[in-house]
Formats: sequence, C-alpha cells, structure tokens
Amino acid sequence: MTYDLIIFDYDGVVADSEVLNSTVMAEQLTAIGLPTRLDDVLAAYTGKRWRDNRPVVEAALGGPCPDDFHTNWFATCRARAPHQLKPVPGVLSFLNTRSERRCIASSSGPDWIGIGLDLFGLTDHFDGSVFTGLAVERGKPYPDLFLHAAHSLEADPARTLVIEDSEAGVTAGVAAGMTVVGLTAGGHIRDGHAERLVARGAHHIADSYAAVGAFMAR
Repeated sequence: MTYDLIIFDYDGVVADSEVLNSTVMAEQLTAIGLPTRLDDVLAAYTGKRWRDNRPVVEAALGGPCPDDFHTNWFATCRARAPHQLKPVPGVLSFLNTRSERRCIASSSGPDWIGIGLDLFGLTDHFDGSVFTGLAVERGKPYPDLFLHAAHSLEADPARTLVIEDSEAGVTAGVAAGMTVVGLTAGGHIRDGHAERLVARGAHHIADSYAAVGAFMAR
C-alpha cells in the first residue's frame, strides 16, 4: 500500500527518550512521597500528556501534586539531554530514504521535541509538521491528535501510517482509522510490550526501522 502520510510519535519513536523521561519522573514522584520505580512509570504514564497523567498521580498521592512538578521535570530532562538523549536506532536512515510526507504527533510539548530534533539534526525533516497534545482537547488514547494532524496536512486517515510505541498511541491510531505499526526499537521496551501493543490493535509489530520499511514494502 502507498501511504499519503507517515505520522511519527516522538518519545520512543524518534527520540530514544522514554528511559530518560521516565527515570526523571520516577525520581520526582518518589521525592514528593510516592515511591515509584522506572518500570512503574513506563507501565502507567508513557504516551500520555502530563495534564492527563496528573489526576492519576494525585489520586495515588491522595492530594495535590506540586504545581512546579512538570516544570522541574522538563528542566531536569533538558539538563540531561545533551549527554543522554539519542535517536531511536535506525530512524535517521529511515527518514533519509523515505519520500512520503511525514509529521510528528506527540503528547510531549514543542520545547521538548525541539531539543531532540536539534540534537539529532532532524529539524528540517519535520519543519512545520510537528503537532502536540496542546492542539487538542483530548489527548491519546483518543484519536483527536492524529486526526488533527491528518486534517491539517490534507491527508486521508485511511492512507496514513502511524508509528507508535505506546499502548495509548496505538489505541489512538487505530481509533483514527489509520494503519498502526507498533515499534519496539527503543531502550524502554520490556518483555510483553509487543503483545500489549497487539492487544491494543496494532496492525504490525516492528522491532526495528528496517522492519517498518519491510512492512511498508509488502
């Protein structure tokens, strides 16, 4: 099948950032009185906006989360990014060899996405085509962000390929009527992750960008 558009999630799909993001979140949750491990964050919070995760955190805390929690998270991640943030293996080659239109549609904010794209030299690859959870009322797992991206770029959802690594993102892509590849190439992938993406409706699982390309060539 020929696709009109490839939609990339960002964390875990373009940037191999989920371990960094989640480690910082686990540290901060523990510091405010909610003992949390890296794998706890990976299981419960990845792929979603902070505004959607905050009520879950506050329910577990039994009280309000500090207002500066997300600001401190971003500042810590940004400070560690030059030393710890890397692209997902294979993404640079994949982008350089594909001719389809592409965009990013991510639950992360534009500042965080911009840091990675600058570090990786990918800003021009997505110039003007970065969509974030700020653009829609309902974040992933709802389809709104993906549909907003497709509509903005005048692409048919039925001819759009989504590359996602999270359960929330796969659910959103399927609900948008798009073909969804569950990518398991990031450093955060744990046993059983692929099976969970399949359970959410992923049409194909790829453990590398080479496997994504092979799927597209079928």
